[in-house]
Amino acid sequence: MSRYYFDHNATTPVSPEVLQAMAPAWSEVFGNASSIHTFGQQARKLLDDARRDVAAMIGSSAKEVVFTSGGTESDNTAIFGFGKLGHVITTSAEHPAILQAASQLPWVSVIPVDRNGLVNLDDVRRAIRPRTKLISVMHVNNELGVIQPIADIAKIAHDEGILFHSDGVQAPGKIPIDVKKLGVDLYSISAHKIYGPKGVGALYVRKDTELPPLMYGGPHENKLRAGTENVPGAVGFGRAAKWIVENGVAEAARLGALRDRLEQGILDRVPDAHVNGAGAPRVPNTSNIRFDGIDSEPLLIALDLRGFAVSSGSACSSGATEPSHVLAAIGLTREQAKSSIRISLGRSNTVEQVDALIEAVGHVVAHLRKLAPAYA
Repeated sequence: MSRYYFDHNATTPVSPEVLQAMAPAWSEVFGNASSIHTFGQQARKLLDDARRDVAAMIGSSAKEVVFTSGGTESDNTAIFGFGKLGHVITTSAEHPAILQAASQLPWVSVIPVDRNGLVNLDDVRRAIRPRTKLISVMHVNNELGVIQPIADIAKIAHDEGILFHSDGVQAPGKIPIDVKKLGVDLYSISAHKIYGPKGVGALYVRKDTELPPLMYGGPHENKLRAGTENVPGAVGFGRAAKWIVENGVAEAARLGALRDRLEQGILDRVPDAHVNGAGAPRVPNTSNIRFDGIDSEPLLIALDLRGFAVSSGSACSSGATEPSHVLAAIGLTREQAKSSIRISLGRSNTVEQVDALIEAVGHVVAHLRKLAPAYA
């Protein structure tokens, strides 16, 4: 049986070009990038080249890119760095890496989102206090694919002398990113969402932003992230970023056409199906669809048995008994949230795979509804 992967927002396979780029950094160029001898300087060059490639993907200078272990560390560095100094504002639809970190702070305001998952700018303004130090709003929601008005929120923050952070983990490769135009002071990204390796990410830190470090030790990463650098991981991240600079626009357009085909096919075939967040700007690869009258868990299992990997939301919340906090934040009932699935497309997906998934969803939903007396 063929198996098709439709869960690219959870993680992506490491691409062949990334594997090829990383290979020398595992064996041939194994030095510590902080060492001054030839072995160390060879590693330093790989690290510097990777930093430039990541910077090019987001429109920053290389000196503003701090390598981390991933999106969670990048988010935590921003939240704890300024949350210890004053009040923090965030939203109810953020990733757990933001919400769980913010819950540890003494002064936090969590503002709502609307039924499409968008932040109301007036809610941001009303939440500001004299001691507010940081506003953190994600660029692209990992469950809905909704794009927040980041540039507008950044302007509100800066007009009040407040720093602005955005979790941008789900944005690279789906929409163009220019951190200067967005106006962000801090921006989190992760390699494994863009066909790079797991265990490496980055935090953009705008020049002259005085960010306290999360980890202490050596003077690595411009004194912002102590610890010997993960050179192979950074190399893989850099190569993945370079692919996006060269091919991202065309791939995003291809994925957008596939996503539209998928949604229209399912809506045409399945009665009482709804696209969550459809009224907001969204990235081209993500679709969160609700099927009235059924539970998403047996739907996911049945689709997996047919060879299709989809999800019910964030992989970081898998195993949770409660429905998605993001779907609750947009006003869905518990039953509606638990009847929703996320389909996130990627490079391996084709028209033929999308059409096969549409057919499978139609068959499975119809069968499950026959078993659900409440639906009738």
